[in-house]
Formats: sequence, structure tokens, C-alpha cells
Amino acid sequence: MKNENIRIKRVIQRCGCDTILPLTMVYILYIILHGHLSPGGGFQGGVLMTAVVILMYLGHGYARTTRALSFGLLHEAEGFASAMYVILAMLGVAAGAQFCQNVLYTVGQPGDLYSSGTIFWMNVTVGIKVITGIGSIALLMLGVLNSIDVDYKE
Repeated sequence: MKNENIRIKRVIQRCGCDTILPLTMVYILYIILHGHLSPGGGFQGGVLMTAVVILMYLGHGYARTTRALSFGLLHEAEGFASAMYVILAMLGVAAGAQFCQNVLYTVGQPGDLYSSGTIFWMNVTVGIKVITGIGSIALLMLGVLNSIDVDYKE
């Protein structure tokens, strides 16, 4: 009977995490994409990635979380985001302006999602960079926690 209660609680926890997870990911995407129009942005949206990692861990455990968010994939995506940020920052130099200067500011209408030129793309690359970095850190911290023998007695 006791094992059955624990199993039911784990199913409820998994279903709750699986329900909240897509909503959390949509909210993170919203924060990153609207960072140039409202408070928030790439860094804030990226830091919220810890919620995704923790929800996956709570619902499915460490092994399945590391399979879904592999360190290799996170490392490659972080390198890609870093390279993209440098390329976007160099667009200003290539256009005869300063490093990180917004040279595509004439594209889009004020208030539209894409209305700030290179600032929008730099914000997205910062979001990807922080998501991958924070995701890796959260996985490492959960790995340390997972190596400790935790007794789930009630």
C-alpha cells in the first residue's frame, strides 16, 4: 500500500511537471523575443531556463534530464551563440561604424517584434548563450545532488 502511494505521487508529480513545462518554455521564448520592447531580454529569459531543467528533473529524474539536455548539445549551442554574437557585433565595424553598433535600425516599424535591427538578433543570441550556460550549470548542480544517496522515506 505504501509503495502504491509513492507511485501515485510520482505519477502526479510527473504529470504536473509535464503540464507546466511547455508553458514555461513559451514564457521564456516570449521574454527573449520581446526584450527590446519591454523589460526583460536574453539574459532574463536565459536564466529562467533553470526552471525548465528543474521541472524536467523533478518529473523524470536526472538520467532522463541529461539525455534530453545533453552536455554536448548545450556546449555546441553555446559556442554557436557566442560566434553569432561576435558576427553581429562585427556588422557595425563592417559597415564603417563602431563595434556592436546597430546598423540595421531602419528595418521594421517601431513597436513591431522585429523593429530594432541588430539589437533584436543580439538579444536572441544572448538568450541562447545564457540558456545553454545556465542549463549546463543547473545540470551539473543536479548531478552533484544526484550523487548523494537521498532516502525518500515518508
